[in-house]
Formats: sequence, C-alpha cells, structure tokens
Amino acid sequence: MFNDWLVKRSEISPNKTALIDADNNEELTYHELNCRADQLAEYLRSLGLSRGDRLAILDYNSPLHLVLMFALSRLEAIFLPLNFRLSPAELSGILKDSTPKLLLFGSEWADTAEILDYEKSGTRLIPLADALNASQESPESLTSKSAPGLQYNPDPESTWLLMYTGGTTGSPKGAMLSHRMVTWNALNTIISWGVRPDDRIVMAMPFFHTGGINVFTLPLLKMGGTVILMKSFDPDRYLELTEQYNATITFMVPTMYQLMANSEHFSDTDLSSVRICITGGSPCPESIYHRYWERGLPFKQGYGLTEAGPNCFALDDEVIKEKIGSVGKAVFYARAKAVNDEGHEVQPGKIGELLISGPHLFSGYWQNRKATADTLIDGWLHTGDLVRRDHEGFFYIVDRKKDMFISGGENVYPFEVESVLYRHPAVAEAAVIGIPHEKWGEVGRAYVVLHKGKAAEPDQLIEHCKANLARYKVPKEIVFLESLPKSPAGKIIKRELSEQ
Repeated sequence: MFNDWLVKRSEISPNKTALIDADNNEELTYHELNCRADQLAEYLRSLGLSRGDRLAILDYNSPLHLVLMFALSRLEAIFLPLNFRLSPAELSGILKDSTPKLLLFGSEWADTAEILDYEKSGTRLIPLADALNASQESPESLTSKSAPGLQYNPDPESTWLLMYTGGTTGSPKGAMLSHRMVTWNALNTIISWGVRPDDRIVMAMPFFHTGGINVFTLPLLKMGGTVILMKSFDPDRYLELTEQYNATITFMVPTMYQLMANSEHFSDTDLSSVRICITGGSPCPESIYHRYWERGLPFKQGYGLTEAGPNCFALDDEVIKEKIGSVGKAVFYARAKAVNDEGHEVQPGKIGELLISGPHLFSGYWQNRKATADTLIDGWLHTGDLVRRDHEGFFYIVDRKKDMFISGGENVYPFEVESVLYRHPAVAEAAVIGIPHEKWGEVGRAYVVLHKGKAAEPDQLIEHCKANLARYKVPKEIVFLESLPKSPAGKIIKRELSEQ
C-alpha cells in the first residue's frame, strides 16, 4: 500500500518546516503543505480534473509546484512541468503530444502561454495566481478537509509525473514516472546516501528536470527534511543561502558547481555544514573535484537519468579520492551491469552499455510503444551510456554510446579526450565529436571555450593532448567558441555541434 507522503508527515511531524521559499521569505510546515494540497485538489476537481488527466505548469520553481504535485496525486492525475526555456514551437509540440486538460502559467509567461498552439489539444489556460489563491485560505480555516473522493492511497502504477527528456540526442519523449518509481527512488536515496530528517538542501535545479524534483527534493520530503527553494540559480545567492540555513546537502550539475567555485565568495563562505556534496547530469571535469575537496567537502559524482531513479549509484565518502570519477555501486534496491552489443555481460575493466534493473524504473514513454520496447527489455533499462566496472565492483561512466566514434578501427570516447583538455589551464569548457575523415573514417574535432583573460592556440591544445593521449585519440581540429550549446539541465548538446 502506497500512503500519501504528506498525510503521514502531517501526522508524524506536523510542525516541522518542509519548505522555505527563499525568494519570498515564506515557510511552510508539513501540516500547512498537506492542507494546501487538499484545498488545491478540491479546486482542480471543480475544474473537471480527474484520474489520468494531465496538468501542465509553466513557471519558475515555487512551493506551488510541490503543492500541485501532491494535490494531483490525490486525484490520481498527472503532473507535467514544462521547460520554460524551450521555444513556443517546442512547447507546442509537447502540448500536442501530452494533451493536458489544464495549463497553469505564471505571470512572467503569460505572453508565451497565449501564443502556444494548444487549442487542438483541448487545453484550458489558467493563471497560476488562481491556483495559488485556491490553495491559500486564512490560517483559521487551514485544516485538512480529507475530502470524500480524494485518493490518499494512490495506485502504485498510476503515473504521477510526465517528464519530457532533455532531447540532447533527439526529440524529447515523455517519460511516465509512477508513484511506485518515485517512492522507490526516495527509499533508495534515503538508505544508500544516508539522508536524515535534519537534512536541508538549497534547491536551484529546475523542477521541469528530474534532478530538481527527484534527486533530493522528494526524498527529503519523504524523510521529513527541509527544502530551501530558489527561483533560479545564482552562484553568489546559492552560497549565501547555504551558509544562512546551514544546508547539509548540495546537488547541482557540473556547470553550476564550476560557476559557484568561480565566485569571489566561494573561499570565504562557511560551508562546514555540508555533509553530502554530489554532482550529476553529465560527467564532471577532475578540476572541479579538487576545488571542492580543497574546501573539505566530500564532492563526488552521481549518476541517473529520467527513466531510472534518477539515483542509481552510491559512493562511500571514504573512497572518493581513491575512486575519482566513479559513481560507485548500485543503490540498495537496484542492479546494474555492463553488456556488449550481443547482450553478454563484459568482464571487469572492459567497456559495455549500462543496464539497470529495479523498482525505480519508469513505466515507459508516453504514447510511444516502440521507444519503450527499445529501452525496457526483459526488466532491464538500456541506458545508452557506456561504463566500465573495476575489479572491486565500482562503476565508471565512460561516455554516451552515441557519442563514441571509431578512428582507424579504434574506439574513441570523447569524455576521455575532454577530460584531458580540461586539464589545460586556459580551457573552461570542451566538447569533442567525431567528424568524417577520408583516411581514418572519423577523427575528433574539439570545440573549446577559453577562460576569460586566458589565451591558447589550437596547436598548443593539440600538443597538450598528444602528451596525454594515444595519437588516434588526439583531435585533428580545435574550434574556439564563445559558449557551448547546453540543455536546461546544463548538459552540452553535441547534436547541435554535429549539425553545425
């Protein structure tokens, strides 16, 4: 039986602070959050929302996102957070695919909402302020209604979240995340990462990304911790809030950690309260590890994806420097293995595609049976990521399977080349792709962004690579850019570089 988390938290720790809105200086206890979810569920039901219906939201992070999530759970309806960084054409494509009954939009996105192509999907537009008012009654009347018809024991297999993948390798697909999946991810996180009721996190990852909702936000709410919400990421503000609230957990993508390390306040901010410091979303350059280790933080790499977890591995603090770059071993309720193209498990030290199994896998892609069948096979999720496992069972992410290229008959893994480029003092960002070559089939081309105020010539970077890599791995071309194309989650979109 899957109990509603907020109902139980409201019973067990009603006066504990669940959420802090850092931008509006508002705090919500678990009791208040639970009551607001009931009130909002009633409002949404009055608008005709029922089991299986989709509700989309277009806005920055706010407590209302989480109130909506739990309100929709009580209707067994589906929460669809939209990526506000997408173009109107891209958003319209998602609306046509998902056909939400309601689209809630913040005031800053009113113009965007009005020009979206939503009429064919039958979507009704609702200003976010209306939903906010419906969830905020006076303190005297703020009591949980436990209204008849609301579902406090949702079907484990009913879809709770519909999250569209970033589209870094193609068109976005809607991943269906069930109550079962979200719950098991929270349990895996709590057990394997040692999350405690007194933990606090400053959350700046956007809620339209699984890293914003599922890495720590929901696991912390299940455990009874506190989430401090930022509307959007600002490195100086993040440091300030971490010190102000004595945050015990930090989670960001490598790009955000790099920006924070470059802040003039990084060295003098008190970060002594932080005991869990994890990055994810993409492989992390080694230089970032050392910046945070120098501050005494147990900085390490995590791994996950929208379709699994996203928390799939755990690495003990005692071995983070010995196993630099490793994501660790599979979390408590999960299995992982690396297989070759024939589906056979490879030996330690060999590279293969990562397959994951466990109760924290998604249910499939929305209205896309082929993509689901290609990804979920015999209970195993085929991630498309290449990994190797050492003789002690620790996993290392090597690269995306689609990013690997073959030069002169040899496999080249771009992340290995990028890691070497990052060691050059002038390189701020790097991305390597394979391009056609008459003699070798494919060779590497590196796109590089330099640190401000630093210079380097292509020949210098090529010589740097020659000193650290086999010759067939060395890029034949270096292209300097002002910036690299990135997804909203901070991942470099190599597909756009290839299209150029």
